[in-house]
Amino acid sequence: MGLLVALALAGCDEKAQSQAAAPPPPSVTVAQPVKRSVTDWDEFTGRFEAIQEVQIRARVGGFVTNVEFKDGDMVHAGDLLYIIDPRPFEAVAEQANGQLADARAKTELAKRELDRGLKLVQTSAVSEQVVDQRRQALQAANAAETIAEGALKAAQLNVEFTHVVAPITGRVSRHLVSVGNLVSGSDNGASTLLTTIVSMDPIYIYFDVDEATHLKNNKLWFEGKRPSSRDTANPVQVTLTGETKPSHEGKMDFLDNRLDVSTGTLRSRAIIPNHDLSILPGQFGRVRLIGSSPYEALLLPDTAIATDQSRKIVFVVKDDDTVEARAVELGPLDEGQRVVRTGLKSEDRIIIDGIQRARVGAKVAPKKAESGGKKS
Repeated sequence: MGLLVALALAGCDEKAQSQAAAPPPPSVTVAQPVKRSVTDWDEFTGRFEAIQEVQIRARVGGFVTNVEFKDGDMVHAGDLLYIIDPRPFEAVAEQANGQLADARAKTELAKRELDRGLKLVQTSAVSEQVVDQRRQALQAANAAETIAEGALKAAQLNVEFTHVVAPITGRVSRHLVSVGNLVSGSDNGASTLLTTIVSMDPIYIYFDVDEATHLKNNKLWFEGKRPSSRDTANPVQVTLTGETKPSHEGKMDFLDNRLDVSTGTLRSRAIIPNHDLSILPGQFGRVRLIGSSPYEALLLPDTAIATDQSRKIVFVVKDDDTVEARAVELGPLDEGQRVVRTGLKSEDRIIIDGIQRARVGAKVAPKKAESGGKKS
C-alpha cells in the first residue's frame, strides 16, 4: 500500500514539473491592414534629353577676335558668344551702300526723262518709240535699284553674322575655337562648329514601355478606367540615381506611333520641370507612370509577407489566438506599404513582427501595433 502511494505521488510531481516547464506562447506584433485609396504606377528606366540642342556654327568666314562666354555657363537667347573680324564685311556693306545710291540716282534720272518724254509726245516733239525706250530705261533702273538693295541687305547680314549670338537659352559647352583661328562660313558648305547649347528647363525623359503594359493601359482606356497618354498629360514621377523615392514630377508628352519591332517596346516621353538645373541631359532616371484610376485597397508592410514555395502568404491570428497561413495576391508598393489585392479582410489581425516565432496552428500572444501598421 505504501508503495502505491509513493508511486502516485511521484507521478503527480512529474506532471506538475511538465506543466511548469511548458513555455508561454510567443509574443508577436499584429496589425490590421490599412485601407485607403491608392493608384497603381508602372515603373521604367529612362534617359533625360534636352528639349532643344543647337550646334553653334560660323555663318561667315574670318578670324575669331573674341570669345564672349565662359565654358559651361548658362546663356540666354541673344547673348553674344563669338566675334569674327567684321572689317571685310563692313567694307563690302559700304560698297553695296554706294552702289544702291548710284542705282537710286539713275532711277530718278530715268523717271524725269520719261516724264519729259510723255509731255513732248503730246506735241509730237518726240516719237512714241522714244517714250517706250525711256519707259524701258526706267524699268531697268528700278530693277538695278532692287538688286542693289538686295546686295546691301546681304552685306549687312554678313556684318551681323560676325557677331555670333545664342539662339536659345541653355547651358553652353566649351569653346571649340580660340581667338586668332580662322573659321569657315556656311557659304562654302563646311561651316566651322564653334560650340553647342542645350536647353535645361524643362527637360525630356525618354523611356520604353513594354508591350504587356501598353496593352493593359489600352484596355483600361477602353473601359474608361484610365486616360490615354496620347491625349492626356498623365502624371509621372521620377527617381534619380542614388535616390530612394521620387524627387521630380512631370507629365506625359508623347507616345510613338508604333512598337519597336526589335524590342517590342513603345518609345514614350515625359516632360519634367528642372528649375534648379540639377538634371543634365544624358542622365538616367526611374520613371513611374500612372497605371490605374484611384481605388480602395488594403495595405501591409512588406515585412509581414512571407514566401511559401511559389506563394506569397501572411500569418493571420484568429479569434482564439492561433496562427493561420493565408495565401495572398500582392500589388505594387504605395508609400512604403504593399497593396494586397486578394486574400485578406480589413478586420484580419496580421503578424507584422515576429513571424519567425509563429507556427501554424499554435497559439501566440498578440500585441497590437500602432496605427498605420507600425510596430509598438
